[in-house]
Amino acid sequence: MEVRAADEPEARGCRASVCALTVHHGDMSGLLEVVVLTADDARRAEEGGADRLMMVGELTGQGRCPEPAAFRRVRDACTIPIRPLLRLRDGYRSDGGEVTRLRGLASNYLSDGAEGFVLGFLDGYSQVDTEIVAALTDDGYWPWTFDHAIDRCLDMDEAWARLRGMRGLDQILTAGSSRGLEIGLDDLVLRARADPEDARLILAGGGLVPEHVAWLSRAGVRAFQVGPQVRTGGSFAADVDPSLVRGWRILLDSEHVRRAS
Repeated sequence: MEVRAADEPEARGCRASVCALTVHHGDMSGLLEVVVLTADDARRAEEGGADRLMMVGELTGQGRCPEPAAFRRVRDACTIPIRPLLRLRDGYRSDGGEVTRLRGLASNYLSDGAEGFVLGFLDGYSQVDTEIVAALTDDGYWPWTFDHAIDRCLDMDEAWARLRGMRGLDQILTAGSSRGLEIGLDDLVLRARADPEDARLILAGGGLVPEHVAWLSRAGVRAFQVGPQVRTGGSFAADVDPSLVRGWRILLDSEHVRRAS
C-alpha cells in the first residue's frame, strides 16, 4: 500500500520533509509508532528509532486532542511524522457541533506540520460512524488512522467493510479485542492471514508485547504501536525511554531479516 501525503501540499501547509513522505507499509522492516504526550517524549522516541508518532493531549478515557501549542512544540522537537488524535470528549460518539470544532483543529494541526490524524467514532449501534468520519476526512489530502474504536464494534467484519476504501485511510489501530492483544491476538492473526489488504491496514497496538510480534509479522502485519511499553515502569507518568524504543526497533528489524532469509 502506498499513501502519498503530498497530493496537495499547498493545502497541507506542512514542512517539505513531511509533505514529501511516502509510506510503503509492505516493503519496510516494520513501522514503529510511539504514543507521545510532550516534546521530550517526541525527541526521545525519535532518538530510539521510532518511525512515526501519535500525539495525545489528555489521557482520560480514550484520550483527547492535544492543544495546538503543545502540538507545535512536539513538531519542532522532531523530524518524523506526527498524527495527532482528533477527539474532544470521552467515548467514541460525536455530533455535528463537534465536527465543526474538530475540522478547525485539524486545519491548525495541518498548518503546523501534521502528517495526518488518528480518529475513530461509533454510532448508536456500536458500529463505525461513517457519516462523522467522512465529514472529517472526505475533503482532505492526508492519511489517517482509525483508532481502537473498531475494537468496540459489535460486528467486526461489518466495521472493516465500512472502513475499507474510505478516502485517506491507511491504517486501523487494533488489538483484535476491546480487552487487548492478550485476548485479541488470535483473531487479529486470522484476519491478517485471510486478507493481505487487511494485514496491510493493521496497526497492531493495545497491550502489545514482544512475543506478539513474530505471530503478527508472519501473518503479514508490518505496523506496530507502543505507548507505556517504552516508558519506565510501563507508566505514562514516566518519560519515553530511548533505550526501550530502541529495543522495539531492533525487534522489528530482526523480524524483517528473519522473514527475508
